[in-house]
Amino acid sequence: MTLLWDFLQPATTWRDRLTMLATARFRSALRCVSVSTFLLFVFASGDIVAGANQDDAQELLSFEPFRQVAFYDAFLGDEGSEDDGNEDKAKEDPSYGDRLDKLEENYSDLAKNYEKLGDENADLKKKLKDLAGIGHGEETMQVNGRIHVDHWAFPESSPAINVFENHDPSISPQDRIGFRRLRFGVKGDLWKTMVYKIEMEFAGGNKTEFRDAYLGWEELPILQTLLVGNQKRPYGLDHLNSSRYNVFLERPFVIESFNQDSRRFGIQSYGVSEDEAWNWRYGVFNQRLIQDEGNYVSDHYQMELASRLANTFWYDEASSGRGYGHWAVAGSWADPDGSGIAGRATNEARFRHRPEARSTNRWLDTGTIAGADDYTLLGLENVWNFGPLQLVGEYQSLWLQRNGGTDIHLHGSYAYVSYFLTGEHIPWERDSGTLGRVKPIENFFLVDTCSDGVRGGWGAWQVAYRWSYADFNDEDILGGVGQSHTLGLNWHWNPYARMQFNAIYGEIDDHEGFDDADPPNSLGALSGHYAILGTRFMVDF
Repeated sequence: MTLLWDFLQPATTWRDRLTMLATARFRSALRCVSVSTFLLFVFASGDIVAGANQDDAQELLSFEPFRQVAFYDAFLGDEGSEDDGNEDKAKEDPSYGDRLDKLEENYSDLAKNYEKLGDENADLKKKLKDLAGIGHGEETMQVNGRIHVDHWAFPESSPAINVFENHDPSISPQDRIGFRRLRFGVKGDLWKTMVYKIEMEFAGGNKTEFRDAYLGWEELPILQTLLVGNQKRPYGLDHLNSSRYNVFLERPFVIESFNQDSRRFGIQSYGVSEDEAWNWRYGVFNQRLIQDEGNYVSDHYQMELASRLANTFWYDEASSGRGYGHWAVAGSWADPDGSGIAGRATNEARFRHRPEARSTNRWLDTGTIAGADDYTLLGLENVWNFGPLQLVGEYQSLWLQRNGGTDIHLHGSYAYVSYFLTGEHIPWERDSGTLGRVKPIENFFLVDTCSDGVRGGWGAWQVAYRWSYADFNDEDILGGVGQSHTLGLNWHWNPYARMQFNAIYGEIDDHEGFDDADPPNSLGALSGHYAILGTRFMVDF
């Protein structure tokens, strides 16, 4: 089966694959499948149809191992070890001569089929020219997507929590099921060193939004990579991690509140040292979330300068990265529009989050902070990984200055521990300072191994616990003080599919509640607790 695995590796060229097919060991390994099936695979998914070089088709047909393979496929069940020149053997075995005659006849038919295949290939090349193709031969395009399907249940909630969700103490949060993410996108290279990415979000039904949408340049002096467009701001490890790889269903209080939905329109540089021990990113952004609007309209640009410096100070090469250590510091300076002047865009000095689960309303919310002049954010990160065990912690603090009011301070942190019961580890991407894709030692489900029959795999099983805290109360701001505990169980079926289960218990104290009147009336500072159960099935490609 090792030979079959090597055959299917993306790095293996079609020429190498055909050479392998012509070997006796490989033909033996193919006893339970058809060689013709593999030839079809070469034509269907190889370089020829992919458009890398259509002229390779003719070269393939004239490649000697191809003809050998076709010959072997016709006589795979015939060992054919007799010596053609052994007349004595022919006399001893009357069927020997008949078999040689049959062999010559079949070879003649094979030659005719080979010629016919050449004609068909010429027709195929002609048809391929009529298909839509790339403009100048230098672009690449990779299709990608993800599907996250959620179920959320709220088995317990106090009256205050009901107010935060429904503005009515007698109506509890309602269960929900649906798509958390339904994304489809393309990315690739443009002429020489240019890159692009466009990713659309369809989970909102008719409210389609974009996520990553940018173009950029690579291999630049000093700047290295420069991207222009909608992209993630460079702070909050849990936000910089892809939702495909995060350990928990939703992000912690402070990470989402200070960087809601993460992406903003801006210009950002990405760099990494030669040994990949250091990486950095810095840029300038507009603070408005425009992924559902498309543009920003105002005389006040509400600009933000942000950066992150990360260091992988330990990476165990001997174990292929099963052990590593990381720290990072990030920060930003932002200039929201707290003037209240009519006609301008909404003041972006507002910090809020749901209960680390999907709900209708945000249960922690400072409201729009009137008179906001500017604010500064500082973030610290630390990660330790020892094989299947991982420890992660972050702290973020925000200082906001107001015109005509006292300054305020908001802050929060989280920490989690995770462990793989089946021995895997979470890979680390040193060039970006983020989590990588988990690869189970053994994939889940029944697999036909050909030589060993049908076998079942357990996949990868991971358990985790997270503590999260946020304090959004200061002076006259009653955004609430939240604390939550989350137990997680992740079942990785394979590198591209998994199920996640979260059980959450949390408390929110001293958050100002409002009724459902128009305009709403304040109900004062309220406190309550809640319990939530979440399940997600997710795949990406």
